[in-house]
Amino acid sequence: MSDLTKLTIAEARDALRKGEVTSVALTEACLAEIEGAGALGAFVHGTPEIALARAEAADARLKAGDAPAMCGIPIGIKDLFCTEGVPSQAASKILEGFRPEYESTVSAQLRDAGAVMLGKLNMDEFAMGSSNETSIYGNAVNPWRAGNSEAALTPGGSSGGSAAAVAADLCLAATGTDTGGSIRQPAAFTGIVGLKPTYGRCSRWGIVAFASSLDQAGPMTKTVRDAAIMGAAMMGHDPKDSTSADLPVPDFEAMLTGDIRGKVIGIPKEYRMDGMPGEIETLWTEGAGMLRDAGAELRDISLPHTKYALPAYYVIAPAEASSNLARYDGVRFGYRAKLAQGDGVTEMYEKTRAEGFGPEVRRRIMIGTYVLSAGFYDAYYNRARKVRALIKRDFDEVFAAGVDAILTPATPSAAFELGKAHTDPVEMYLNDVFTVTVNLAGLPGVAVPTGLDGRGLPLGLQLIGRPWEEGELLNAAYALERAAGFVAKPAKWW
Repeated sequence: MSDLTKLTIAEARDALRKGEVTSVALTEACLAEIEGAGALGAFVHGTPEIALARAEAADARLKAGDAPAMCGIPIGIKDLFCTEGVPSQAASKILEGFRPEYESTVSAQLRDAGAVMLGKLNMDEFAMGSSNETSIYGNAVNPWRAGNSEAALTPGGSSGGSAAAVAADLCLAATGTDTGGSIRQPAAFTGIVGLKPTYGRCSRWGIVAFASSLDQAGPMTKTVRDAAIMGAAMMGHDPKDSTSADLPVPDFEAMLTGDIRGKVIGIPKEYRMDGMPGEIETLWTEGAGMLRDAGAELRDISLPHTKYALPAYYVIAPAEASSNLARYDGVRFGYRAKLAQGDGVTEMYEKTRAEGFGPEVRRRIMIGTYVLSAGFYDAYYNRARKVRALIKRDFDEVFAAGVDAILTPATPSAAFELGKAHTDPVEMYLNDVFTVTVNLAGLPGVAVPTGLDGRGLPLGLQLIGRPWEEGELLNAAYALERAAGFVAKPAKWW
């Protein structure tokens, strides 16, 4: 079988079970692609020995008939997930040399299901960024190019390495994390599917924390079916995580019928932003038409507190980050600055944190510390928490009124050039305008590639679902995916 790395999870699973291909062959094909894709900056810590050992074990399980759906599937793991004995730096200098003695729950579940870890993937430092330009490893680069331009484009962030690797067929799928859109925005920028599950569906144990009440792991895949397969393997209750939901995980793949007749799809008026590019508006209108043609009822809805989502998010997320990142002090693990004679523990903290954290992380720690300080806690943080409750109530009321899913754009534009928005943090933060509400409300959301812009770059739409109803959400996404018929791939230049 040729072009092994281009297979979807579902295709590879079926081929493995029929004996048409081995996991070792799949893994070797992926490792060869990774070897030649250094220009993308996607993989930052290769684990070929681990990969081949797990592939051989997967082949033995397949031969014995003990093969879960992910058995033998080569995947990439975002550098935010702790992986036993393998560098897990969160793309930060301050975690230089850190090799955990334990495995994150999500990566352990994938490992136990037989998935093959090819290596660790690039990301924004501590998941703080929308363009993968804050990484200690350097930029991850989008495999897509705009028209005849040679300019390097962002793959989005913070899961930029995951998105680039899947879009470029370096792996069959990858893990991502989503705090304000960090799975869905890069998925839209690279023409792949990205699922952010309901908060609590995936364990956060062993994932380096950014904002604990917002972070959620999820799959980044080539198709909706693949997201259903991999998502189910990643989810489940974990007693080590107090925010993990003790709920059964359905067979999401079995729920993919594509039948959405009678389902109500909400179209929120507040997502029609001033200055929205015409191509995004057209894509949204066409996507709504596709769902209507598939039998869904479209309903105009209002989410009135949407306009406050970005400012609330950029108070809450930095506040939680400032608390979570206080543990990086140069004492227990990771990087420690060189001290001058006479320096004490205070100087060690200050120098280590100043040298170990990048500019964006330092900026967010400063904002977070400020909004949590005694004089400003009520004015900023408490007010943002109240706004968050109102945003969640907006969604609750819409769903209670009979809406099954909500259709919105995934991003305010197609992928932009690396370096373009890096000079203006506020402009960068605006990339999250369509996605942060989902994290603030703890809802599931999925980005589906739906079309190309005038320069040939992928554009995606987002579907937002009811809490804990990922199966219904994925089925609506499956209907949209089938109607859109998106099959475009980036032309190989790397």
